[in-house]
Order: sequence, then C-alpha cells, then structure tokens
Amino acid sequence: MGEVRISRWYFGGLASAGAACVTHPLDLLKVQMQTQKGRNVSMFKLTQIVLKNQGIMGLYNGISASLLRQLTYSTARFGIYEVAKQTLAPKDGLPIPFYMSALLAGLGGFAGGFVGNPADLVNVRMQNDVKLPPDQRRNYKNAIHGLYRVAVQEGVLRLWAGASMTCSRAALMTIGQLSFYDLIKSLLTTTPYFGDNISTHVTSSLLAGAIATTMTQPVDVLKTRAMNAKPGEIKGILSLIMGTAREGPLAFFKGYIPAFVRLAPHTILTFVFLEQLRINFGFLKVQKVE
Repeated sequence: MGEVRISRWYFGGLASAGAACVTHPLDLLKVQMQTQKGRNVSMFKLTQIVLKNQGIMGLYNGISASLLRQLTYSTARFGIYEVAKQTLAPKDGLPIPFYMSALLAGLGGFAGGFVGNPADLVNVRMQNDVKLPPDQRRNYKNAIHGLYRVAVQEGVLRLWAGASMTCSRAALMTIGQLSFYDLIKSLLTTTPYFGDNISTHVTSSLLAGAIATTMTQPVDVLKTRAMNAKPGEIKGILSLIMGTAREGPLAFFKGYIPAFVRLAPHTILTFVFLEQLRINFGFLKVQKVE
C-alpha cells in the first residue's frame, strides 16, 4: 500500500488566480492586438502606447475582472476535471485513458466557460478601454461595477454575449492544458530522467501551453471581437467569422505571439502553483501498489 497526495477541487482556481496576477499585462496586450482592425500595431508599440497614456498601472487595467474570471472559470473547469478524474480513476493507481481525460477536460472546460463568461466579458472590455478615445470608454471601476453596468444598461443576457465561443474555447483550452499536461507528465515520469518535481512540472506545462494556444487561437479571436462589440454590431457568429475571414486567414491568429507569450508562463505558473498546493495541502489517498 502507498500514499499519494490528491488535489482538492478548488486548487485549480487558486493556482490560476495566482498566475493571472503575474501574466495580466500580457493578456491585456493580447486583447488589444485581437481587436485591431486594419493596420496592425506591434506588441512593443502597444506597450509604449499604454505606458505613455496610462502609466505602469495601465497594464493592469481589468485585473479585478481577470481574477474574478479565474475564480469562476478555472475553479469550475479544474474542479469538474479533478473530481471526475479521481472518481473514475482505476483502483490499481493507473491513470485514466487519454480519451477519457480529454472528454472530461472538454466537459469541464465547457461548463467553466459558461460560468466564467460574465467576468470574461467585463475583463475584455476593461482591457480594451485603454486604447479607446476617452469619450468612447466604458470606464468600469471594477469587475462588480462592470457586471452591474452591463446588466442594467444592456440586459442580463448580454453578460453571456459570445458564450458559445467562450465555451468552445474553454473546452479546447482545458483539453490542451489539463489532459495534455497529465499525458506529457505521465510520459516523462516513466523515463529515468524525470520525477515528480518542478522541472517536470515546468516542461509538461510549457508543452501543454503550446498545444493549447494553437488549438484555441482562432476561437479566442472571435470570442474577443464578439465580447468587445457594441449591441447590434454583430449579426451572428457566421457574419463574425466571415468578417474576420475577409481580413485574410492570418486574422484568425492575430495576437498569437502575445497569446503564447502570455499563456505559456500562465500555464507554467498555474501548474507549478497547483502542484505545490497538491504536495503541501492536498489530501492523502491510500492506493494499492502492485
């Protein structure tokens, strides 16, 4: 018999919120690049514009919404995935098959995307406010104020604008991050070169972040544009796809570099924090060792 540490259902939300505190400026720049139309401004130039107009704190516009998003979206998707994985895990201690892991991750991600959509919408708007003329800014004071303003001025259902794309992106993101992380970590730890340590966690999460970015970028661009649009500006998902396609195939991958630059450290930090929470605060489970 042996003992292993198992993650609690809420560890993923806490780990993701911690990672968001570090990577938020990169997320802000990614959103601004995705909402560009016409001539593209580089990530470096956008950074200069934000710093010139808003100062260093301009890079943290929308941080309250970003944290609220992680505490809803990531808590739900990690929680569903972890609980389901632990419930369905074989009693001999072997991991569940990858197809089942991917399915659970997709379901968890879809549910998390729905739960986190209101905070995600406010997050996108607060981050994009920086580059708008003063008379066009929404000027949400914080995430709760943003949720209130949207509900009162545009209707409660507006909080779920772009939800179909948010849920689709979240499902792909969670498959790319969680199921591929577990797969890569499992493969690495079967070799004599890797153990259950930080170097393995960093390597696994970096590769999972690259997979997740590639899988989700087209949906992420569409989601960002749908959330940032004024009421009535977009007639439907098809018109949004066609409008983006008219800018060329690469329009679906706008902001790919900052998306990866942001998602890679975010994924690494999330899983490093998650693993440390598991190792130090997870509950003990006795399993049979053959």
